[in-house]
Amino acid sequence: MQNFEFQNATKLIFGKDTEEAVGKEAVVYGKKLLLHYGGGSIKESGLYDRVVKSLHEQGIEIIELGGVKPNPRVSLVREGVKLCKENEINFILAVGGGSVIDSAKAIAAGVKYDGDVWDFFTGESVVTDCLPLGVVLTIPAAGSETSGGTVITNEEGWYKRATGHNSMRPQFAILNPELTYTLPSYQTACGITDMMAHILERYFTNEKNVDLTDRLCEAALKTIINHAHTVLEEPTNYNARAEIMLAGTVAHNDSLSTGRIGDWGSHDIEHEISGIYDIAHGAGLAIVFPAWMKYVYKHDINRFVQFANRVWDVEIDLNDLEKTALKGIEKTEQFFSSIGMPVTLQEANIGEEHFAEMSKKGTERGPLGNFVKLYEDDVHHILKLAK
Repeated sequence: MQNFEFQNATKLIFGKDTEEAVGKEAVVYGKKLLLHYGGGSIKESGLYDRVVKSLHEQGIEIIELGGVKPNPRVSLVREGVKLCKENEINFILAVGGGSVIDSAKAIAAGVKYDGDVWDFFTGESVVTDCLPLGVVLTIPAAGSETSGGTVITNEEGWYKRATGHNSMRPQFAILNPELTYTLPSYQTACGITDMMAHILERYFTNEKNVDLTDRLCEAALKTIINHAHTVLEEPTNYNARAEIMLAGTVAHNDSLSTGRIGDWGSHDIEHEISGIYDIAHGAGLAIVFPAWMKYVYKHDINRFVQFANRVWDVEIDLNDLEKTALKGIEKTEQFFSSIGMPVTLQEANIGEEHFAEMSKKGTERGPLGNFVKLYEDDVHHILKLAK
């Protein structure tokens, strides 16, 4: 087990009607707030009105910036940075899912920086401080509500890149499972895939003697798997929605990372796909992860056997461990397909025309992943397995 430091200061406020407390939580950080959100869904649902009412009750002045898209754009981030600086904003409130939260985090970092915010994503500069921010979560998926990272897309070249710092962790995150009742099935399924992928990136490690976090990862995966079809078939099942929502947070709050080094190669490959094709991140991960598994499983077949047995209840064939490992990969792919996710690029209407470009761009700053280091040719091969 690796030495580690773990610090996650985000206050979780979980349960029914918890969004009504947002004003009391936000006013601690000042009286001028940037309200950041996506499209019109929060207004149609009435959530926007409830949030604004709670903020106004605390005498908070609100500056709004909507329009966040899936795979959030750096152009809107730059607009947000400008707004915050011009209006001397004290706090940013993100109301939405991972894209809104990631955009808010990037704005929060940019406000504290004199240069262009994209510098953080190219490695030309590093984040050292952020404007404080909070979250009202509407889509359980990305885990950005408690994580210290953000992913942003630059329309110039369609680069999708990540950066992070502990100061990016929200001060509070309000999680009301009822706010997820009206999510379309496809968006719910994308979220399920995304949170599973966050766990899988941590699970496939070269670190030995990490049985506790192995078991925690497996428990989180099985919880998601056990409730996934229920939330799709019964969208207003509060208990199932609550399990999924909490699992999405645990999947990416770094508690499952303690003492181990995760992979993250599949995420980086997916960023190239969604950076160009703008598909949902979860859908891209459902395509990439099984292909990655097929490419690397021989590196540590025992870990893949353990995964098949403990997560998918595959009986271990001691005479043919490879058969067991491949069965676990097959079960993963079948599950993604069963919840309506594409599991090949063809299903997502993506051809081979950008394979070389994605492989080159993805590895231009060095190999991807940690479980197995992936170079340009490796990424190209995984994309071919995914087609």
